[in-house]
Amino acid sequence: MSDSPTASNGNGNGKRRRLLLVIADIFAVAGIAWLALWWFVFSLREVTDDAYVNGNQVIVSSQVPGTVTEILADDTQRVNAGQVLVKLDPTDSDLALANAQSALAQAVRQVRQQTQMAGQYDAAIAARRENLARAQADLKRREPLLAEHAVAPEEVAHARQAVVDAQAALDAATRQSAAAHALVDGTTTAENPLVQQARAAYREAWVNDHRNAVVAPISGYVAQRSVQVGSRVQPGAPLLTIVPLHDLWVDANFKESQLTHIRIGQVAHVHADVYAGDVTFDGRVEGLAAGTGGAFALLPAQNASGNWIKVVQRVPVRIALD
Repeated sequence: MSDSPTASNGNGNGKRRRLLLVIADIFAVAGIAWLALWWFVFSLREVTDDAYVNGNQVIVSSQVPGTVTEILADDTQRVNAGQVLVKLDPTDSDLALANAQSALAQAVRQVRQQTQMAGQYDAAIAARRENLARAQADLKRREPLLAEHAVAPEEVAHARQAVVDAQAALDAATRQSAAAHALVDGTTTAENPLVQQARAAYREAWVNDHRNAVVAPISGYVAQRSVQVGSRVQPGAPLLTIVPLHDLWVDANFKESQLTHIRIGQVAHVHADVYAGDVTFDGRVEGLAAGTGGAFALLPAQNASGNWIKVVQRVPVRIALD
């Protein structure tokens, strides 16, 4: 009867020992698993809070000079591609278009006139040939009479001079006809270089007249509007900026010592500060910049100077959002 409590205490201690060993084994396995997870996964992850959302900034400018008469979009407004943003005074372009139209009509009439002049010179050649033939016939009739003293020598000399003059007139008419045909031969009125030049000027004036309405080249949101009504704008001067928010990315500035395990195509998780709570966006590494931010600064640091100090640089890594 006295041995029973001792046996019972021995069984309880053994169970407690085995339970402690099991718990110790569980913690050991968990520690090994955590160590392996950290070694193969977490140690290869890189984290930075120096990251910002970035996107394309499309600068809108006018292609023709003019005075602003109307502004149809303002900052923070969404616009669609092809939507009219700014209108310019069309008075100057309308006058230029009217002048170009008149010049085109004048060029067509001038080419038609040149065609008619070429035909006129052809008719003149036929008349000069007849005059030459008549002068040669008169000389041929008078030359035999000179030997018989039936005509005066002066009359024969005049006949010979008439032949020379008629031949010169024929040569001049031939050259004039060739010059006139050089302007019109081989082309129609529509294909004549003079008409094509006037037509190109008319098209340019027509295009410039339609460019008085500055349209949005892409859909997005208006930002940095600097144009005002009444301003005189020049081609290429920035009027406003359009930011397409449907195509954004994140520029994460990692230290150069963090780039060892970063590869293009890796999965990335982005936590946005703009939302309250834990909001995470999934993305992927799209590329690494060709240099640090300091290398592309307006005044980059000169490392060859004597006061150079080693500072860890950051390299922008572009992360595309899914």
